[in-house]
Amino acid sequence: VTTFKIPEDLGSVLDKQVIGPTTENPIKSDFPVQSFKPKVQIAFQRLPGQCSRNMEVEKRRRLYLTFDIAQLLANKGIDSNQLMPRHHSLDTMPTIEEKKDPVFPIYLPLKIFDNADYDCRTPEEWISLGLEPGSHDRKPVPGKALLPTDDVLGHEDPKSQKLIYKWTDVGVLDYDKETELYLVHKTDKNGLVRDEEGRPILNGGVSPEG
Repeated sequence: VTTFKIPEDLGSVLDKQVIGPTTENPIKSDFPVQSFKPKVQIAFQRLPGQCSRNMEVEKRRRLYLTFDIAQLLANKGIDSNQLMPRHHSLDTMPTIEEKKDPVFPIYLPLKIFDNADYDCRTPEEWISLGLEPGSHDRKPVPGKALLPTDDVLGHEDPKSQKLIYKWTDVGVLDYDKETELYLVHKTDKNGLVRDEEGRPILNGGVSPEG
């Protein structure tokens, strides 16, 4: 019987070790895995030869990842930057000669045209996707939001003519039943939802102290 002796240059020995591929996901994310899975109306028990439920979920997930709402709207001739109503002045109004269509500025918010008849999930179900099994902390849910590129001016005057609106990757933090509005937070360059101190935003941004 001998005693195992640790080599003095253990660090260099470990660096020389070549380990094969791993199944671990190298991409860090603040979103739960189940928040990316689409909802499918398929029975868990399938007949032989039919597509399984997991396969259908994965197929739709990959299909939905190929969709870009900005590009889909652009294909229909819709400029996403023009969807938000702005302040209009007579000096900046385009003339009929400059525009083929009659001059009617956009003044109705998108909320008026919102329709939830065909939504596959309720707002509460969307928010609950942030809960991982066995965890009491609710993570953000991935989404897209039409937000101004200038955060400061966007909060002060959302209808300013100087603002440029773009579809932005966000983390959905919470939902207000009374106002029917979602609380969202823009993702950083790494696709993470973090606060000013670099910590993940959990439970809608509400700290344990309230």
